[in-house]
Amino acid sequence: MARLTQVSDEKAAPKAAELFGAIKERLGVVPNVYRVLANEPAALAAALAFNEALAKGSFDAKTREAIALATAGANGCDYCASAHTAIAKGLKVDDGEIEKRLQGRSDDPKVQAILAFATAVIDKRGWATDADLKAARDAGLTDGEIVETVVNVVANILTNYINHVAETDIDFPVVKAKAA
Repeated sequence: MARLTQVSDEKAAPKAAELFGAIKERLGVVPNVYRVLANEPAALAAALAFNEALAKGSFDAKTREAIALATAGANGCDYCASAHTAIAKGLKVDDGEIEKRLQGRSDDPKVQAILAFATAVIDKRGWATDADLKAARDAGLTDGEIVETVVNVVANILTNYINHVAETDIDFPVVKAKAA
């Protein structure tokens, strides 16, 4: 059972209710992580805006989901592992690749470079070394892609940590994160 309230449609503050309407329009449902964030509508709005802005970056949806899976795996977030596995399956990513991404790996060389850097950022709490940056650049990542990787990691850490604190009820087919 969740440790923080998963705000129902009936109990949502006006701003949260408005955001729930937009989420339902896009996804058909309001995932529980958003119901937890709705305890503070500004936090829900910020998380949604953050993800909406990242969707306009240079990374496609599959790459953003790869980072989300690797972050969930590194942080041991079963909720996010479950949610992002479902999303990745919807994007036609095969099960073997999803499993690798949860472990911070990929068969795609570009995605592998992004995930290697992403997991270095997570493991080192942002203190990427010169060697980490060199490896990313040697693998072909631009400074823009390095920045975009870090920002996607941070967006996913936000939901990982909310789910850890809340022990959010998983409303997707359950996937266990492969983490610490």
